[in-house]
Amino acid sequence: MNADPAADAPRRVLVADDEPHIGRIIQMKLEQGPYEVTLVSDGRAALAELNGTEPIDIVLLDIMMPYATGLEVLAEARRLPHRRETPIIILTAKGQDADRRQAMELGATDFFTKPFSPKKLLARVDELFGGPPSEGGDA
Repeated sequence: MNADPAADAPRRVLVADDEPHIGRIIQMKLEQGPYEVTLVSDGRAALAELNGTEPIDIVLLDIMMPYATGLEVLAEARRLPHRRETPIIILTAKGQDADRRQAMELGATDFFTKPFSPKKLLARVDELFGGPPSEGGDA
């Protein structure tokens, strides 16, 4: 029943990254597709968004952020009943296996190591929503 109104509304994406240029690149790429983006620059702001009641369809989290790490935000999101099933993709310059393992154990949906292709990230977001790519191509 919720699927019809949701299909008409843009998908809402929370992007939390303390590197302004990376956050803006992600935001601009997602907004080229059918996405509405909220961009925050630290873990505390991400937690405030997640604790709120505004709909969030997917979360993109950097690991290394001020006030709360992306892994701390991920763990808290999985404790929130209204965010427990929200897809969360970890974005990080820390590509160690231990970080990937910990993120997945905490309930991350996917893990991208920086630098990553914004086009591939958009394709993964599209895939999570079960839709065709916003911008075709395998590049």
